[in-house]
Amino acid sequence: MKLRFLNVISVTAVFLFTSGLGIGAHAEEVTLRFHQMLPSPATIPRYAIKPWIQDVEKASDGELKIKQYDSMALGGKPPELFGQAKDGVVDIIWTVLGYTPGLFPKTEVFELPFMTKDATSSSKAIQAYVTKNAMDEFKDVHLICVHTHGPGLIHTSKPITQMEDLKGIKMRGGSRVINDMLEKMGATPVGMPVTSIAESLSKGVVDGTLLPWEVIPAFKIQQIVKNHTVFDGGSALYTSTFGVVMNKAKYNSLNAKQKAAIDKYSGENCAARFGSAMDNGDKGGRGLAEKAGNKIITLNIAEQQRWKRNSAAVADEWVARAKKSGLDGDGLLKSAKDLLSKYE
Repeated sequence: MKLRFLNVISVTAVFLFTSGLGIGAHAEEVTLRFHQMLPSPATIPRYAIKPWIQDVEKASDGELKIKQYDSMALGGKPPELFGQAKDGVVDIIWTVLGYTPGLFPKTEVFELPFMTKDATSSSKAIQAYVTKNAMDEFKDVHLICVHTHGPGLIHTSKPITQMEDLKGIKMRGGSRVINDMLEKMGATPVGMPVTSIAESLSKGVVDGTLLPWEVIPAFKIQQIVKNHTVFDGGSALYTSTFGVVMNKAKYNSLNAKQKAAIDKYSGENCAARFGSAMDNGDKGGRGLAEKAGNKIITLNIAEQQRWKRNSAAVADEWVARAKKSGLDGDGLLKSAKDLLSKYE
């Protein structure tokens, strides 16, 4: 009887101990903060970030919860986003890499004039390029992906039908490379984040802006300016580069399952998702401009070739600047072009 009683106690103790291990072994839910600059109805927060969050949460079996903060809701200005992720002020960010000039000298090659076509293929290309050539530029963070937007074009109060029409016009550009291009074409470049464009156009601080179609609806640009100059039938006038990055220490603190959930939707998978959202958004943005009765000017091939020849100096200067910094400018430019050709 005494032996049977001891066996019952032993079995019960083992059950309670292993049950306790099961409870303790269940990972504690981790909440991450995803910070970005655009209003929630815009293309990227609505059609790229939100579904990305949902997929990561599902892949983690609920161990990760990611809260999305739009329109700089957690404070700061758009150019500060990368630093917020690096310093752990927030956990994950999406940002325009060109807002921090000099920090991504190798990655900015994709911003050179007439390099890219659609956002999906160029996003895959830039992801492969960074993985091969520029991971050191993201050494202080955990890189989730990089990507581009679709064809950049000109939006102005007066029609731009030839390069000479840009002379003296104050034009907003999104990075130092893009501003270099504007200057070569006779415009007066004005640097500012995308969140400042609508007010600056309304107040006459700038006469026009460079943007892809997809961001038009978020800031109602089609209601402020009535002329849009496009470059069809070849490479886009320009593109901007973007990054989704995470605080390195926060990523390293996650367990294997949580890291795997993020990794599953990182790299080319993530780049293609964000690029595709940009391409789809371009269709809607152009549709709104057409609905508003705005003038969409398509430059003929001969005029486009003039713009290409005039902007070639921007690439030459980029290569020279890269070499001066100790980088293989020619090699990096060739790598970017080769990868764009591969994915296009």
